Amino acid sequence: MLTGKIAVVTGASRGIGRAVALKFAKEGASVIINYNGSQDKALEVKQEIEAQGQSAAIYQCDVSDFDKCETFIAEIIKEYGRIDILVNNAGITRDGLLMKMSEEDFDKVIDTNLKGAFNTIRFASRQMLKQRAGRIINMASVVGVMGNAGQTNYAASKAGIIGLTKAAARELASRGVTVNAIAPGFIETDMTKILPEKVKEASVSQIPLGKFGQAEHVAAAAAFLASEEAEYITGQVLHVDGGMAM
Repeated sequence: MLTGKIAVVTGASRGIGRAVALKFAKEGASVIINYNGSQDKALEVKQEIEAQGQSAAIYQCDVSDFDKCETFIAEIIKEYGRIDILVNNAGITRDGLLMKMSEEDFDKVIDTNLKGAFNTIRFASRQMLKQRAGRIINMASVVGVMGNAGQTNYAASKAGIIGLTKAAARELASRGVTVNAIAPGFIETDMTKILPEKVKEASVSQIPLGKFGQAEHVAAAAAFLASEEAEYITGQVLHVDGGMAM
């Protein structure tokens, strides 16, 4: 259970982030729902959590902006006095073949997916070190482990998340702060719904369990890593991918 914990989930207005926010609330946490552009979706998540009798708040912040992240984290600490759990889930894709990819498409994905995680950890970790306790969970991807044609920017960002996770885990471990990553495979979200049927079929054929995962599968893994039961686990990458990367 996460009763009484203050949890920050970035990119929590939809998809995996939404599922994580709802799961944490169900486990008893007060959830800060971060969003960048989807205020209406973020409000829906907040209302769904409050309907369950739990506490939630929404905060707009573009995690790729270093200064805005400093303000975002400072406001949460001022309001709640602590941060117990940080989930770096905010992410974007700008897919394209390597030889045709623009510099802007590469930079934007790295800035949001990788630098965004650095930014929030940079400011939240100071508070967690003071507390001598904290859980940081970063969303990587099976693509960051295996690579994927047409996603050099996304794969690089998610491979970077794995390196960031391991290095941060080593730095923060002595004060009781754990840092782990989750590497989802193909999960049914808005992002995968728009894939052509042929692409979906080809994707499923690569999955030993023979089906796409659900956002709730990832949320369950995040809830475990955020719990007291996971206090002796740090620097790890937990694959939630139906066996793709085994």
